[in-house]
Amino acid sequence: TSASFEIDTLDRITVCRFRSKKIKNTSKLKRAINETLLSFFAWQRLKKYFINHPHDLIIYYSPSIFWGPLVFRLKKLWSASSYLVLRDFFPQWVIDNGMLSKWSPITWYFQFFELINYKAADTIGIQSPKNIEVFRHQNKASYHLQVLYNWASNINYTAPSSNYREALDLNGKIVFFYGGNIGVAQDMMNIVRLAQRLGDDPRNHFVLVGNGDEFDLVQRAINNGLAGNMTLLASVSQQEYQRMLSEFDIGLFSLHASHSAHNFPGKLMGYMLHDLPILGSINPGNDLREIIMDVEAGFISENGKHDELYANARLLIENKPLRVKMGKNSHKLLINTFSVNAAASLILQSLGR
Repeated sequence: TSASFEIDTLDRITVCRFRSKKIKNTSKLKRAINETLLSFFAWQRLKKYFINHPHDLIIYYSPSIFWGPLVFRLKKLWSASSYLVLRDFFPQWVIDNGMLSKWSPITWYFQFFELINYKAADTIGIQSPKNIEVFRHQNKASYHLQVLYNWASNINYTAPSSNYREALDLNGKIVFFYGGNIGVAQDMMNIVRLAQRLGDDPRNHFVLVGNGDEFDLVQRAINNGLAGNMTLLASVSQQEYQRMLSEFDIGLFSLHASHSAHNFPGKLMGYMLHDLPILGSINPGNDLREIIMDVEAGFISENGKHDELYANARLLIENKPLRVKMGKNSHKLLINTFSVNAAASLILQSLGR
């Protein structure tokens, strides 16, 4: 151990932590610069450790898009294969949301590192069949691609007893729960509008937990009386998050209508683990609709079809047996399609290709 790095063990996995610059709760410019330096700092701090501890397979995750230079170094050093778990098409989703122009020099800068990130991979795991189509359309170079769905442990989780219903005065309420990033990519006002429309029904309440660029926007909407049936809470520990999931009734998510990629939000794994029926709003063409609705694990509608989203929410409020049935199907979907074993097997197969 030194001032610049430390090595410890977590769940029998060796974890190397290195000193870098701030990439959370800082300006977008500083974050971009500091993330760009991640590969540099990792190599600088941990070079001796890397030399003395070779590996057969490098698995890396995006976002961030800036691990490519480090992966190239480690592949050469170890003569190892590499596997990229690709979860966001960045900077494409920022362009889709109008936050950056595709002609901006900043966009070109990000795309340069995005390309390095892809070229460093022997195999790229993409989270749905539709996303493979999008990736091939956006990237003319040839890559070895495979569908790698999101995953979560399907071990039955028993949360310690908690009292969020009592603390938030929600006893007897049907609670729509949203946990995760509260940002532009999620179009949080879509959820606020739904809550507002259901505001005349005293049986329901919305609980949103997380942080992000639209946290203040949602808070202002609540303060201005647009959603009196909504509670907004800052991020909590994973243990507290699991306790919340164990208490509430319906798992909620939203994706911005302008997305060209078809994300599978990680928050759905938690909903499935806790037998929650899923209510979602997606960008057009997203194959999440078929994945969830084909097994009757919830209701999914396109963002912008507000009447359909409202009608689906009403169905879940009115019909408790339906909520229970969809919740059980949600858990089965986790076991059958989104298990850790399925993901690990796919990744390890890349060693033998």
